[in-house]
Amino acid sequence: MPTPADAVVRSAAEAPGAGLAALYQERILDHYRRPRHKGALDRATGVHAVKNPLCGDDVTVSVLERDGVVVEARFTGVGCSIMQATASMLMDAVHGKSREEIEALVHHFDAMLAGGAADESLGALGALAGVAGFPARHKCAKLPWAALKGAIGSG
Repeated sequence: MPTPADAVVRSAAEAPGAGLAALYQERILDHYRRPRHKGALDRATGVHAVKNPLCGDDVTVSVLERDGVVVEARFTGVGCSIMQATASMLMDAVHGKSREEIEALVHHFDAMLAGGAADESLGALGALAGVAGFPARHKCAKLPWAALKGAIGSG
């Protein structure tokens, strides 16, 4: 059965660069099916939960910061493939980053969703560029970011 991630990338696969779109689709599905950094973080310095009551997506991000740098980040929750894949990729992306570096990632991610072009500075998160063509899915992709921002702000 196709997932929302399939639909997001399928439209990109019909455009030039279909090979890249297929690679992106596989990356999204891999993170959805085998999420990284999923589970509780017992010694967290910050924890924040957010929920989208319209669709039921629910994510909690926990971070461990030392000297202003995220040394570990984990997530728990349930939701669509886009939300789950974003959370998985995001936890990878923020390891070793300062709050300022994370704010820069947020800015780049928002710009990518607005423009639709993959941003190399986002690493694996660039695979989510196809979400730009589906404005209703933007909230799904941004939910883990909101939880992360709350977690680093609560520390």
